[in-house]
Amino acid sequence: MQWVKKDLEQYIQAKEYVDTIIVPLIPFHLSHDTELAKSGFQGEALSIFINEIEKDLAGRVMLTPNYTYLKKSDKQQEVTRLNEWVEDMSSQPFNHTFFITFDSTWKKHEALLNGTLLWLPGIQSGDLYSKEMHSVIQDQVTQISELIRSYWETME
Repeated sequence: MQWVKKDLEQYIQAKEYVDTIIVPLIPFHLSHDTELAKSGFQGEALSIFINEIEKDLAGRVMLTPNYTYLKKSDKQQEVTRLNEWVEDMSSQPFNHTFFITFDSTWKKHEALLNGTLLWLPGIQSGDLYSKEMHSVIQDQVTQISELIRSYWETME
């Protein structure tokens, strides 16, 4: 389920089945021209990736809006903000919270997050709509979906 009216209305009717929330973490910056294209590409790739995971795990996951932050921001402050998101989400019956990102700097702070960080090695560039890139994304979607399912199995 995505953060759109139709899906949220459906969620309200079926919330006992939706036990997993996914939060995409997307860095933003305009300060380094040399990294703008790469940053935009990774944001777009993560959006495609997240949408494919949502399709693969449909009926059991909810995607939040993207959590966008300044790339150079203090990660301690961002951890606090993300944990506030998780606290707010805890009013719903979510048993699993996953943060998904290409930004490796989160790895240093993952123990402080009230959820599971899934860091993906970044796809640096390419044609997001080519067969080759679709294959790479689909392989990662399959692996991450299996990982998320393994968390479900431990709770059942």
